[in-house]
Amino acid sequence: MLARILIIDDENLFRENLADLLREEGHDCQTASSGSEGLACFGAFSPDVVLCDISMPDMDGIDVLEKIMQGSPESFVIMITAYGALDTAVEAFRKGASDYISKPLLLEDVLHKIAQLMKYKELAREVRFLRRQVSQDLEDFPLVGQSEAMHRLFLLIRSVGPTRSTVLITGESGTGKELVAKAIHGMNGEEGAPNLPFVAINCAGIPEELLESELFGHICGAFTGAINDRIGHFELAGEGTIFLDEIGDMPLALQSKLLRVLEEKEFVPIGGAQTVPLKARIIAATNQDLRKLVKEKAFREDLFFRIAVFEVPLPPLRERWHDIPLLVEHFVKRLNTELKRKCLGVDHEAMERLRSHRWPGNVRELRNIIERAMILCNGEYLTVAELPGELQAAVSSPKLLDELRGAMRAYESEHIRRVLCACGGNKEKAARRLCIHHSTLYRKLEDLELLHPDDSPSGKN
Repeated sequence: MLARILIIDDENLFRENLADLLREEGHDCQTASSGSEGLACFGAFSPDVVLCDISMPDMDGIDVLEKIMQGSPESFVIMITAYGALDTAVEAFRKGASDYISKPLLLEDVLHKIAQLMKYKELAREVRFLRRQVSQDLEDFPLVGQSEAMHRLFLLIRSVGPTRSTVLITGESGTGKELVAKAIHGMNGEEGAPNLPFVAINCAGIPEELLESELFGHICGAFTGAINDRIGHFELAGEGTIFLDEIGDMPLALQSKLLRVLEEKEFVPIGGAQTVPLKARIIAATNQDLRKLVKEKAFREDLFFRIAVFEVPLPPLRERWHDIPLLVEHFVKRLNTELKRKCLGVDHEAMERLRSHRWPGNVRELRNIIERAMILCNGEYLTVAELPGELQAAVSSPKLLDELRGAMRAYESEHIRRVLCACGGNKEKAARRLCIHHSTLYRKLEDLELLHPDDSPSGKN
């Protein structure tokens, strides 16, 4: 996808060479030689992506980044740093930068980062549309996220929602399976469907001897303690939806009865003689691997195929960590009302800790941590001090930084090898593709021990 790109850098040769290369790829480029000029150009040009050098004489690149973020917080800014300036890159991320690249630039790397950002922008636009399609009330159905994983989820919900097909929602605990079930229920294509009952039952939270009664109801005197008739969840749901949460924990004996109900579209209350028609739509959910349970004979294979007509897998939070800032914003807004607070959000350092956490408890864990932090917080922004102990550890250590530098060096070496090979060993041509001066390429080759003893900067190759 082509982009409008603004390059802000005080090195004339570097800036114009990079702009020419990006234009050759079809992008619309404008350039600025200083921070102040770049800010003026930003307002007039409205670029999709900004490439901004950190070190400039009139204005620090971080200051330029902050001013762009203040006026246009959804903008994509890639910071250009000196090689190995990881501390500066971390600061740029905290100020809102989308990414960073080190000089000397690798053109393929720049193009890849721009393509990824444009893809993200397009997905965000589609997700905003799909969220409106899924539900007009995000307070009731807070399916928050703009990641590719959430994009796929919204597409599935939008596809199956208007049908009456049986749905199986799978995913780890805390990923929001009931929220997805409610969103699917709310999209039922029949008139008045959003007002139909949504009845949820946790198959793992009710004793086995009571679960059948909860599902199908019972007649007075059907068993000891049945002193009154009881209407079960299947009948209470009417033409709405019955949500069977943690269906993987349902006892085998009850699984066979549920299978018959799904096949016959009717059921009989315990102790009763008259059948009751099943009108409700069935949505089941589990945090277990039902296919594995089938192999272990712990779950009926025929029931699995009956409930898994349309499977909706939910991604764990660690696979969509780009959504964490949006989720945090959502929870802060909701909890401000519940806790009667006026919290403005999370500071940059605390956000980095949240983004780097593995989240075994997924979105539920994140919400609990934000609630705890807001209870403890006395300022406008949540800080690292209000986070749990395991999140207060340093994001990185000198050892990890060393490992990152080694990885960067290995990548740079391999990339230069590839470019040289593509250019037939011609170093002048390779330097241009790498967007660096040929003397810089020779220094890099020498530093990376890639320079042949017979080579010299004065040679044609």
